Amino acid sequence: MSKKSQAPIYVVSGGTGIAGNNLIQALLIQYPENKVPVEIIGRVTTEDEVFDIIMKAKADRGLIAHTMVNPELRHKINELGKEFNVHVIDLMGKLANYLDQRLGIEPMVHPGLYREINHQYFDRIDSIEFTLSHDDGMSPQRLRNAEIILTGVSRAGKTPLSVYLAMYGWKVANVPLVPGVQPPDELFEVDPNRVFGLYIGASQLIAHRQKRISSWENHRSDSYVDQRAVREEIRKAMFVFDRGGFTVINVSNKPIESTANEILSYMSKRFSYRGRKLESPYQGPEEASQ
Repeated sequence: MSKKSQAPIYVVSGGTGIAGNNLIQALLIQYPENKVPVEIIGRVTTEDEVFDIIMKAKADRGLIAHTMVNPELRHKINELGKEFNVHVIDLMGKLANYLDQRLGIEPMVHPGLYREINHQYFDRIDSIEFTLSHDDGMSPQRLRNAEIILTGVSRAGKTPLSVYLAMYGWKVANVPLVPGVQPPDELFEVDPNRVFGLYIGASQLIAHRQKRISSWENHRSDSYVDQRAVREEIRKAMFVFDRGGFTVINVSNKPIESTANEILSYMSKRFSYRGRKLESPYQGPEEASQ
């Protein structure tokens, strides 16, 4: 592959740059052997920043693809590109000019407006991605970034509850309590008001586990479903909850919606959040009619 094809592409935007990056990536995927580096440069709001980007691209022999909605900055980056012989592709300009003339309406010129208007959708996507990447004790070093942390024994329902809460726009991490394994130190370093210990009765827990192991081949149940061992496991989990000062939520014989509502009730009382995080992501007949 030639050196020219290795030149970087700078995706420049007054907003996050996600829209421009998505377009670039959609094109690059058609060239499976490409190794073109793509760098997003977002939140560009001044002519000085535009100049610095042009100089950076000139030094790297890179290409600039931009989605600037501010007409002054759009004109400036195009103008400087020509002046300094930097290849600039305006992904918005021609369409924006056409709409200006066709619609006869003054544009708002507000970068990131689409994301702001659709904030609930993007919050939900971000939260789900975060939650899935922090499931079952993954990335304990980033527990401080979680808004809600769930902990409890195996099969207490941590993962489905985490995903359900993520649908409300919350970034959730869950930490399993495993016999013989010390919980991560980070669990006791975060704000305990964000941590919820899930308690489940022994008989129901054993039933969940028996259902689970029925799909496993050559699995010796041993202590995993032994009543005495399970009760001891629950007792030690309660000790962890007490040690950390965590809020204990009894999930025995409770639908996931009830448990989630209980946790969100605590969160709404303890912290000040944007109201949309307490809105249901599901629009049933009763909610839709309100």
